[in-house]
Parts: sequence; C-alpha cells; structure tokens
Amino acid sequence: QLQLVESGGGLVQPGGSLRLSCVSSGFTLDDYGIGWFRQAPGKEREGVACISSSGASTNYADSVKGRFTISRDNAKKTVLLQMNSLKPEDTAVYYCWVNIATAIKSYDYWGQGTQVTVSS
Repeated sequence: QLQLVESGGGLVQPGGSLRLSCVSSGFTLDDYGIGWFRQAPGKEREGVACISSSGASTNYADSVKGRFTISRDNAKKTVLLQMNSLKPEDTAVYYCWVNIATAIKSYDYWGQGTQVTVSS
C-alpha cells in the first residue's frame, strides 16, 4: 500500500520557521521526483516546490523562492520542506505528492496534509 505521511505543521509567528516531513512507504522513493503543494481556504491547490529523484534538481514557486528549501533523504524514505521567514500568506494545508506511471496510465498520490498557520 503506497503511502505518503506528512508531519511538522503547526502554528508559528510571522518570520518564524517550520520543517515539514513527508515519509513514504509502499514504493521505491529513489525512483521518483516528489512535490510539495499547498491549499489555502477558498483557493486552489498550488505547487510549492519539487525535487528530482536524485535530489540534484529542485524548483520553487516564485512566492517561496529564497525562503523554502526542499531536500530528500532516500535512505530514510523522507522528503523535507524547510520553511523560513514565514508569512501569513503561507497559511495553508501542505501536501506531498508523487506521480507514478505504469504502461497503462499514471496515478497521483497525495498525503493527508499537514496544517501550517502563520499568525501573530
């Protein structure tokens, strides 16, 4: 059973930091790129950051560049999102995501999400 389990969310003041973790099971993490997405109330889910299977390549949304860092530890089957200089507009539920393709179709898998609230 493929699973992605996020943790590390919480309430933080503006300017603070949080580190989110996404622990995988049921598939070989080394073979896949992983993404972090977020969804704020009343808004569509948006991509935040992604990392290649090896970790050599990363991409970020413009809104988080210079503040967030995505990394991975394939041995621990974990992808991390370090979030610094948090702003109230970063408040959202954060999800990790993987797309796994077979010969017939591709599948999107999501974790259950972790709430991040940035407020004074």
